[in-house]
Amino acid sequence: MDKRRKSGNTACVPLFGKYLNKALKAAAAAAFMMTMTGCTFGTSIDNLLAPPKLSIEQEQIYNALTDAAGDSISLKYPKAGKYLSAFIVEDIDGDGGNEAVVFYEKTGLAAPENTLRINILDRGENGKWRSVYDTPAECSEIERVMISQLGENNRINLIIGSSLINRSEKTASIYSYSNGILEKTFAESYSFIDVTDLDDDGENEFLLLQGSVNDSPAAAIAYKLDKAGMYHRYREELSGGFTEFDAVSYGSLDSGERALYIDAVSGNGYIQTDIVYMDKNGLQKAFDTAEQSAVTQRPSGCRSFDVDGDRLLEIPVQSVAPGYDKAPEGELMWLTNWVTVGNDGRSKLKYVSYYSVGDGYIFIFPAKWHDRVTLKRDAINDEIVICAYENGEIGRELMRIYYAEDAASREDRTASGYMLLRTKGESAYLADLPPFDKTDDLAVTEAEAAIGFKFN
Repeated sequence: MDKRRKSGNTACVPLFGKYLNKALKAAAAAAFMMTMTGCTFGTSIDNLLAPPKLSIEQEQIYNALTDAAGDSISLKYPKAGKYLSAFIVEDIDGDGGNEAVVFYEKTGLAAPENTLRINILDRGENGKWRSVYDTPAECSEIERVMISQLGENNRINLIIGSSLINRSEKTASIYSYSNGILEKTFAESYSFIDVTDLDDDGENEFLLLQGSVNDSPAAAIAYKLDKAGMYHRYREELSGGFTEFDAVSYGSLDSGERALYIDAVSGNGYIQTDIVYMDKNGLQKAFDTAEQSAVTQRPSGCRSFDVDGDRLLEIPVQSVAPGYDKAPEGELMWLTNWVTVGNDGRSKLKYVSYYSVGDGYIFIFPAKWHDRVTLKRDAINDEIVICAYENGEIGRELMRIYYAEDAASREDRTASGYMLLRTKGESAYLADLPPFDKTDDLAVTEAEAAIGFKFN
């Protein structure tokens, strides 16, 4: 069996930056090779990743922009979300025709003058684009753009998440465009933003998460627009002093409500989950107390996940594997218990598993293994071994799991009789099972092994 150097990760230990050096070298090479007519290239990642050629419509919009703003400009690109182009072509005033929204900076100006700008362009009766409105965005980076109606109001809203140059201070701004004028109707700091129908009433809410700052606790906030265009604000404090958010996902509670699962970074560097949902009274929190939420603390990277595809997100909660209660910290092995939560804050155990964040998989134990198996690591062969645990002792092997990073490792294991569980590109996940013994009530078949394996 081959022996490879591994990170030695246990369950729920993330893998970081594997290809960082390659990416940096590729980006440096791209800086010399890529050019764009009419655009001034800087050294920002935005420009390095920008498409080298504009579409015909984008060229027409760009030419109209330079007619109004001059040639010395640099386009800016949203960093995430649906809209990733500097040119967003949508109907933002509800007149049935598209407008263009373009983000840009003027080049060659001193830093205090060089704010990012938003330009609105419209197509005239002759079919030509022309700039109709230009305004500073009061920020350095565009994080995300969303375009949506909110609440009962029919107004189309241009929602822009932006940040300063260090990207630590983010502001969500909502604009309304009408009669050639772009008006800001809302601005608030945020850590996470989205547009979603959280209460399933057929109307979207603007959802915003804020981390804890000074004496202000972390909170989830939802906004609705009424028919008159007034914002209605609903706020729910979160359960911990969260300063940042590791992951935010939508799912259902086991009581049926649609909910937002917030995997937040707690003060001790671990993450824990808080859950909010919305009913006719506004935002509600699934966990009644901070102590209930604190039970979900685990290492960073162990995100809430729909393990079985039933739309109910399960929360991974760790426990020390049997037989390791007195082991040194560096030798501990961990099981991951997947729990569901109702709107009463009560959690229920749904699955027990081995979870490797680093290798990207979860193995769900069959019910007959609960409280009767444990784990050990075969460092020589780089494998996780699942064993029987009886009378306080680690017993016979029930299954081995191996992650092959290349074709040669995969072929070596399959030649030795390992079964293939799944593949991902050139990588493969394999298992070794002892001959099935129907008299052994812990033995699993190849079918059971295949069913239990999940990608995370």
